[in-house]
Amino acid sequence: MKKRFNFEKNNMWLIWAILAAITAALVTVLTKAGLKNVDSSLAFALQSIIIVAITWSVVTFQGTVSGIKEIDSKAWVLLGLAGVATTLSTLFSFKALSMGKASYVTTVERSSLVIAVLLSVLFLKEKITWQLIVGVVLIIGGAVLIALSDPAK
Repeated sequence: MKKRFNFEKNNMWLIWAILAAITAALVTVLTKAGLKNVDSSLAFALQSIIIVAITWSVVTFQGTVSGIKEIDSKAWVLLGLAGVATTLSTLFSFKALSMGKASYVTTVERSSLVIAVLLSVLFLKEKITWQLIVGVVLIIGGAVLIALSDPAK
């Protein structure tokens, strides 16, 4: 007898990933529109205030603030480094958005997916599949095609 597909148990990550993609797209468009007369670093600093307020509100609402005591030193270091990388990535992204077209900047920036796949395979020991390889090749091809196209046309 075949196992019944349980969407919630097996694929809830997909719903969250789609929501992340939609909101990431909104970030790009809204940021590009907001950067017209604002320095890119200042714009990120202002957004960061909102990010901190919303994130700590969610953690408080969920009742998970007390979990901070249980975080080990390795996790602190890794999360701290991820915070530095997040900050630098966003600062670089905002600068690029202030200078270039959102569709071009985002496509090139999102080629970070390829780097994330490579790092996941190397450091997290995730498995390589033919689908993953084809997807990576398509992402690289798309990013190169868009980066080398003439944005003026």
